[in-house]
Amino acid sequence: MWERLAVAYLWVKAAHLIFVIFWMAGLFALPRYLVYHQENLSDAADAARWVDRTAKLRRIILTPAMIVTFALGIALASMSGAWSDGWLHAKLLFVLGLAGYHGWAVGYSRKLAAGKPTLSNKTLRALNEVPALGIAVIVVLVIVKPF
Repeated sequence: MWERLAVAYLWVKAAHLIFVIFWMAGLFALPRYLVYHQENLSDAADAARWVDRTAKLRRIILTPAMIVTFALGIALASMSGAWSDGWLHAKLLFVLGLAGYHGWAVGYSRKLAAGKPTLSNKTLRALNEVPALGIAVIVVLVIVKPF
């Protein structure tokens, strides 16, 4: 029985990592899409194509991957009994931060779809780096488990 649970744990862990990669790919792509969309707001046809592209990215990759990542992460923490580990609490803080960033990016894409940008191109490009910083900290927390 324990052997089956150990095998199941490894499959859940592998699936979690796969969906984390999908989610991160979307979080790296969406801000770049936002930059291109904002830069092309003056061309109505091109702006419409960016609205369609960002909607598809959100609907097909980004949001489903985040949901599955969360579900599998909860399963992993439950299977391993890691809920009381300090590194997991810190990781969850950063994961929630990335989820908040995800929500912000989706909201900003809707602003752009309405033709109402509120950020400069420079600021938008800087915000493009948030997911990389977040995932770097998360990977260190998971691998090193500093506390």
